Amino acid sequence: MLSLPSKGVELPTTQYSRLPLVVKPDLSPNGEQIAFIKNYLNPEVSVLSVLDLKTNKVKMLVKSDNEGVKVSWFRWANEETVIVSLRIARTQGTVKFTETQLVAINIGEDEVKQRNLFRPKSGRSNEHRSQFQDTVVSFLPDDPDHILLALDLDVANMPSVYRVNINTRSRHRLQRSKMRVRSWMADRQGNVRLGESLNYKTGKASIHYRLPGEDDWQKMFEHNALEEVSIAPLGFAKDPNILFYNAYKGDKKALYKINLTTQESTLVFEDPDYDVDGSLIYSTKLNDVIGIRHANSPTGRIYWDENYQHFQASLDKALPDTSNYLIDFSDDEESYLLYTESDFIPGEYFLGNRPKRSLVMLFEQYPGLQDLAPTNHNLVSYTARDGTKIEGYLSLPNGANGPIATIVHPHGGPGAREYDGFDYWTSFFTNRGYAVFRPNFRGSSGYGKQFANSQMQGWGLTMQDDITDATHWLIDEKIAAPNRICIVGASYGGYAAAMATVKSPDLFKCAISFAGVMDLQRLVSKSRYFLNKKFVKKQIGDDEDDLAARSPYYSAEKINIPMLLLHGEDDRVVEVGQSREMFDELQDLNKDVKYVELKNGDHYLSIQRNRHRVFAEMDAFLKVHLGDNASSQSAAISE
Repeated sequence: MLSLPSKGVELPTTQYSRLPLVVKPDLSPNGEQIAFIKNYLNPEVSVLSVLDLKTNKVKMLVKSDNEGVKVSWFRWANEETVIVSLRIARTQGTVKFTETQLVAINIGEDEVKQRNLFRPKSGRSNEHRSQFQDTVVSFLPDDPDHILLALDLDVANMPSVYRVNINTRSRHRLQRSKMRVRSWMADRQGNVRLGESLNYKTGKASIHYRLPGEDDWQKMFEHNALEEVSIAPLGFAKDPNILFYNAYKGDKKALYKINLTTQESTLVFEDPDYDVDGSLIYSTKLNDVIGIRHANSPTGRIYWDENYQHFQASLDKALPDTSNYLIDFSDDEESYLLYTESDFIPGEYFLGNRPKRSLVMLFEQYPGLQDLAPTNHNLVSYTARDGTKIEGYLSLPNGANGPIATIVHPHGGPGAREYDGFDYWTSFFTNRGYAVFRPNFRGSSGYGKQFANSQMQGWGLTMQDDITDATHWLIDEKIAAPNRICIVGASYGGYAAAMATVKSPDLFKCAISFAGVMDLQRLVSKSRYFLNKKFVKKQIGDDEDDLAARSPYYSAEKINIPMLLLHGEDDRVVEVGQSREMFDELQDLNKDVKYVELKNGDHYLSIQRNRHRVFAEMDAFLKVHLGDNASSQSAAISE
């Protein structure tokens, strides 16, 4: 039985703000090697490495400072070669954007060398330079020397599909750009079988497919993406005629499969209370679909293969105190990687061997947080002002007796949602003695079409009212001390935190916004540089007076509580000007505000020094404005 400590000790902020020690481990095809990213503190670098499980030797492949170049993802192409996607920061004029490149690394050589798999043609060429060079359509399991790669070399943003030799970098075009297809999909045999088209000007969209062995393309599921949501193709079964897809059944997304020959669709799985919107689970041994990831199921996975059901059950029996996720298998599925965590136990990776019935711990994500006091994330619900039921996760410090100082923590997105499991922000706040509430307000994903559509031109309206109502509920339930509540958010959550200071200025003691949107007019205006500008206007709105009314920047005079603004200098998702202009406006109005700009910082706190700085600033700010709960909680626990 796992021993759960009941400590009320305030840990250093750096224990929570350090990047995970190891992330994204991936087994080689024969299960004898593991590729993984390890984050180092001195120097502050991230290194993609390979561990040989027989010799226990580690080979370093790619080192990154997470600033100009970052490892985005990686995957084994064969036992000797790892394919790596690199994300690179670019600037064209005043517009900042991200480019991706794909490299192959042969780990069998004494000296590690990488080669870019996209090599522009020499001499004069009319080829368009692809911004995204890492869109792999298929890793061709039966052809370990080639991959299928989508590159928009003929027409910008409309890729063709190429068969690329990962050793020589030679490429041969298999499928020419056509039909306004933006993304291609191959079947399990490596044949290009499906394309999703979208006209950004009109919103017209459709799915194009062809039957096995045929050249002619057919069309299905036509719709206008600006007005409605259609199906989302997820992948093919081993049977090349069967395609799995998501579609709404009433108000909730469900999983279907369609026989492309007969055009007959069959419902595979639905959840009457939540969207079924996870990815398919494939068996590397069977080369077929065996289930789907579904966050609202007890194990986060729905298996319809009995062997995997029994295997999952046996793991849960062996590790009853954690949630256990099978994340990778060797090709023969005898070796596997298991990820485990709980609300208060940070993630750990285990290497398992099914014939030997062994399970060995490999990596800890946050080694300094293994002795945390237990803090469960309780799924609760409250009723919004219009009678709608809203769910959220309530996390209380160990031994807490309310009402206490509380953090209201709206998520980003806004088309995202909160889950249970370990969350380093929440863990940090509860260690400081604060209660934390993370509402899945309207606009969040997972709760159906009508719920999600509340975000369409709804920023600052009903979805903001849901956060206000959550705060009143916390007070009414005597969880939150009315004069000791701070709202803290990042990205959209940062916008919601700032907007709360405008719409409900007497409800919160303080507010913290990391990388938040402050000016919706500016957000919509900047979208004109990108293809999806019509979709941004559809989501946010285009009436300037309405946008101003829903922007914290234009109502800054109403703000009467202390604010902490934090933003990365090189944020490519929410530009840093959003926080700069808000800070200037608040300063001009003599408001209580502090602004911290993070050098070279991105939207994801990928740089270690910046993550440390943000948590240190939040810690100091909260202690000034909410008081120090941790010491009183520690006393209560010791009693």
